[in-house]
Amino acid sequence: MPAILQLQNITKRFGPRVIFDEAGVTLDSDKKTGFIGRNGAGKSTLCKIIIGQDTADSGEVIQSRDLRLSYLEQHDPFTPEETVLEFLMRHTGQEAWRCGEVAGRFQLKHALLDARITSLSGGYQTRVKLTSMLLREPNFLILDEPSNYLDLKTLILLEEFLQDFDGGFLIVSHDREFLKKTCDHTLEAENGRLMLYPGTVEEYLIFKAEQEAQAISYNQTIESKRKQLQTFVNRFKAKASKASQARSKMKQIEKLKPIDLAEAQHNVQIKIPAIQRRQGPALSCDALAIGYPEKLVAQHIRVEVDHGAHVAVLGDNGQGKTTFLRTLAGDLAPKGGTFKWGFGCEIAYYAQHVVAALNPAHDVFTHLERHAAKTVSRQELLAMAGSFLFKGNDVKKPVSVLSGGECARLCLAGLLLMKRSVLLLDEPTNHLDFETVEALGAALQQFPGTVFFISHDRTFVNMVATQIVEVKNGAVVHYPGSYAEYVYRLESQVRQELEAESGSGAAPTPKAKGPSDYHLRKQRESAKRKLAGQISRSEAQQAAYRKEKETLESEMAANPALWSRELTDRCTELAMLLQTEERRWIELTEQLDVLTNG
Repeated sequence: MPAILQLQNITKRFGPRVIFDEAGVTLDSDKKTGFIGRNGAGKSTLCKIIIGQDTADSGEVIQSRDLRLSYLEQHDPFTPEETVLEFLMRHTGQEAWRCGEVAGRFQLKHALLDARITSLSGGYQTRVKLTSMLLREPNFLILDEPSNYLDLKTLILLEEFLQDFDGGFLIVSHDREFLKKTCDHTLEAENGRLMLYPGTVEEYLIFKAEQEAQAISYNQTIESKRKQLQTFVNRFKAKASKASQARSKMKQIEKLKPIDLAEAQHNVQIKIPAIQRRQGPALSCDALAIGYPEKLVAQHIRVEVDHGAHVAVLGDNGQGKTTFLRTLAGDLAPKGGTFKWGFGCEIAYYAQHVVAALNPAHDVFTHLERHAAKTVSRQELLAMAGSFLFKGNDVKKPVSVLSGGECARLCLAGLLLMKRSVLLLDEPTNHLDFETVEALGAALQQFPGTVFFISHDRTFVNMVATQIVEVKNGAVVHYPGSYAEYVYRLESQVRQELEAESGSGAAPTPKAKGPSDYHLRKQRESAKRKLAGQISRSEAQQAAYRKEKETLESEMAANPALWSRELTDRCTELAMLLQTEERRWIELTEQLDVLTNG
């Protein structure tokens, strides 16, 4: 039996704002669930309620006795002086060999185990937190935006782990590609409710659009029918010969109930104010060296870029991507060589630290007004604010009450209103939901200026990048291939490293012996038993779905007055659940057949 995590009738408010209104969902250790929803929909709040860092106003969180819950901590639980190994041993109570074994799955080995955690990049610090989480041997994980600040290599390592993880998880992420690769269920928070769908995020969004289209079509049919009946009633209600028919029509009108559609969610659209299109060189680097007074990061940089290029700056964390952008922005002085911006290049630089420069005395509108170019109209300013979820009276919010994510969005909106010809963007997609990420990507696609950006969101990079610059091992060079080729190369490299590590074993002898025939048979029999159990549970689940669906359909066919939107939605949901479970049964049966006859 899978371990169960159940949320029942969860209600949560912040002042007058309703986050959840008697929302409920059941998750278990068989479900790998991606959690989506717009900023402010309550994703992080729900995660905190589950792990006990926050409480619901009403409702309850029920955990089965065998649930072993672990979560990726957002704060830093280590002390400034602790090494990786010291922290892992203290925080988890595990022995050094076990800590080293699990840390190795995230390429934390040798000297890195003895390094102070605070000396590591943000991506490597997240690897340490992931290791700590796994050392608790959980069967269900809670990960709130794990991809923030992770470089692509670490993200691929995390994907590889999650794909093989023998348990369930709930992942909040704005990275569509990451969710596609790791999750087989999708949970959405919207309008105070929770909707769990038995499929990937792509399948869910298609299903949701189809459901909304069907509901709109149904409501239009209902409205047309109501008008026809009302016309008859208005015409004949005063005539004695037609009075009984008019009353009958009025009763029919009362029974025609439209489907209550959720509050409309406007599609996010971002329009960057137009700038003048230019030709020719935008940036030229001549033997440029970058770094800090005490450290050289990269040298001999010869990069040339024309106006209108959209350049993705890629590489592992700690290699110097941000250092390169800071140098181009004039935030750091070159350590050698030169670089030159072309004619008409005006720079706008978005970095994580810009949030600290916000004036707490300003409100949202004042900040945007002070940063917007003089030619930007009030309408353009408000449209940009709305695109970053500052709608209506939100533009009057003081900066001092904004969350970290809201501050980041405000800075990004202000930067886009500056109408600069060159945008330098360091991780602009952090703190944005994926719909806003993709709207920003679409806007930058159409932007005629020059863009240098750092991002590990593959959907966003695919949308925006026309060129790639790789920062690696003290060099900054143009990557000759496409972004798809770059990702494929990195995925292949990660898999080769993992295969080499698993093949090497832990034995100290020069040639580690492979598993004996006895152990291979034991592993095969264990895998067969596990698959047989999963097949049996799948068959039982199919039978339960089929029985409930047939019962509902029979009841509605026998008595049409029972019809309701909720029952129809449940029948549709059951059909999808049944279809998904049947596909899963086929896959499990094929796997068992391979083990039995292979």
